[in-house]
Amino acid sequence: MVTNSNGNFEKFKRIHFVGTGGIGVSAIARMCLLEGKRVTGSDRAPSEITDELIKLGAKITFGQQGVSEIPKDTDLIIYTAAIEVAEPTLLSEIKKLSIPSLSYSEALGEISKDKYTVAIAGTHGKTTTTGMVATALIDAGLSPTVIIGSILNREKSNFVFGKSDVLVVEADEYRRSFLSLSPKILVINNLDLDHLDYFKDLKDIQSAYAELANKVPKDGFIITDFSDPNVAPVLESAKATVLDYRSADVTGLSLPVPGEHNIKNAQVTLTVGAVLGIPREKICEALKNFQGTWRRFEKVGTMKSDALVYDDYAHNPQKISALIASAREFFPGKKLTVVFQPHLYSRTKTLFSGFVEALSKADRIIVADIFPAREPFDSSISSKMLADAIVAQNKNVSYFQSFDAIVQELKKSARADDVVITVGAGDIYKIGGELVKGL
Repeated sequence: MVTNSNGNFEKFKRIHFVGTGGIGVSAIARMCLLEGKRVTGSDRAPSEITDELIKLGAKITFGQQGVSEIPKDTDLIIYTAAIEVAEPTLLSEIKKLSIPSLSYSEALGEISKDKYTVAIAGTHGKTTTTGMVATALIDAGLSPTVIIGSILNREKSNFVFGKSDVLVVEADEYRRSFLSLSPKILVINNLDLDHLDYFKDLKDIQSAYAELANKVPKDGFIITDFSDPNVAPVLESAKATVLDYRSADVTGLSLPVPGEHNIKNAQVTLTVGAVLGIPREKICEALKNFQGTWRRFEKVGTMKSDALVYDDYAHNPQKISALIASAREFFPGKKLTVVFQPHLYSRTKTLFSGFVEALSKADRIIVADIFPAREPFDSSISSKMLADAIVAQNKNVSYFQSFDAIVQELKKSARADDVVITVGAGDIYKIGGELVKGL
């Protein structure tokens, strides 16, 4: 049984991807295609992402995934972390093969070893910050390779193929997967409670971040917010130089995205740029033209009633609060309707009171059923319970069992002064598409 590559990632030429359409896995698949490697893969169903990979030359099968679909001459298998929970039998079969196999995070770690890695970590804002840093470095001519957990709107991709040895990567803390990385610059945007289906508590989360911080070498840099009390314990034994991004000067900075949290993301970018020797004016110019990332306060379109439709990936209370505050700033005087799909039973249950508090700040709230993702059904929590609890703080809340019902309700009730925002980490974005379909 072989479970790791034990060598340079470059030596693998025929790679099979399990869960090819995943946002992370697909980025590595795209990189391999652009490097001239043979890429095969499998997934449950086709998507825009798999369509693009097929256009680039990947051969992907759909439907029930199994080891029989893996070509015999494959020299490396890369699999999505989702199968560890959703399809453990398939993972067990993969591990029994004589072909080396890596999880997505392990593969990313192998790539990171050969690069000057800029890793963007934190509970909130990782994707947008990664996008901002990537845009600044690209526009400054550094030609970084970029792997991000969304789609960069300007590049229309979750992967950018760079010519230098710089790698900009979004570092995901879930299941401690970011510990496979070898960062030279580590950003810790912030630190808060999340992923409590895996982590026990805040101290457990901090232990993971501390381990990552300790991996940054003495000649490296850790960029964080000195005023964040949750970050301080993480840095106690760090060897690298620690910088406070909140000290970055934002005088004259113009951002096309709203919100105090995006000013912080921009300050991170300015600090990373300073470490890499990029002139401040070049970073400011890049940030002024930043086109955002998919599902981060993204405009979907306009309804027949002239109501605006936006979409956002926010899936915990802090992100929802920041989103609503940003929307108020961007659309003063307009009525905000938040269509929220909770993500995971465990997260909904653990952060229940926070969700109630955050969602109640919208003018109108519509709650869809929980998106279970990797979790089995849990009868002790439901979206109706969440809607019923919100009533005490905001009576303009309703729960609908189906997306169709939500679409029909909004088509009847949304007016020209409304901004409808679909919110959540599941498939709630499909509602926005239906609301503006054909317009």
